[in-house]
Amino acid sequence: MAAPSALSRCVVAPAGKHTASVIFLHGSGDSGQGIKSWIKEILKQDLAFKHVKVIFPTAPARPYTPMRGALSNVWFDRHKISFESPEHLESVDAMCHILSSLINEEVNIGIKKSRILLGGFSMGGAMAMHLAYRHHKEIAGVFALSSFLNKSSAVYQELETESNLPELFQCHGSADELVLHSWGEETNKMLQTHGVISSFHSFPNLYHELCKPELEKLRSWILKKLPEDAEETN
Repeated sequence: MAAPSALSRCVVAPAGKHTASVIFLHGSGDSGQGIKSWIKEILKQDLAFKHVKVIFPTAPARPYTPMRGALSNVWFDRHKISFESPEHLESVDAMCHILSSLINEEVNIGIKKSRILLGGFSMGGAMAMHLAYRHHKEIAGVFALSSFLNKSSAVYQELETESNLPELFQCHGSADELVLHSWGEETNKMLQTHGVISSFHSFPNLYHELCKPELEKLRSWILKKLPEDAEETN
């Protein structure tokens, strides 16, 4: 496994004073540059803000069981892509440690944890939920696009006695055949029963992909959670 300092990333810098950060995790087999370019193709511009830095890290290549052990840029391994399958916690926990260093980099340059959002697409969203709800509950919020947690996820066990948890923004395509819409819905319901304030947005005829209305809704949510004038009013 690559060392934390070796975790590559691409960045969309804020146009003005940097007062908040978003860490956006790609799906399995992709890269930070890949999802950044995908978003730009859909929006016809970068996911950019006046005061928010958007960071797109790339997962180190590792053997991936659903691909019969072939190397792939994935945040963690899976025994199989299934709602019922147990989690591969060893690889999840190792990546939580690596990604925590990226959060700490932002904190060390003066960005409060309460001004950081974590999220991602597909596996990236699942990774963000593990990272936030098990290790960084002080952050501003979590977003999960076409993502799910396994039925017996360690995230649920971690939240049994917790309060004041980060808000969850979740989106899912109704036609998604890789990560079923029902898996996303059940994840959202389970997190709500454990005290997470969340919203779930369903997009008709959307497969396992991103779309412009979804990204525009996400952008509005980011601005709501990380308002530009927050630093001035604190």
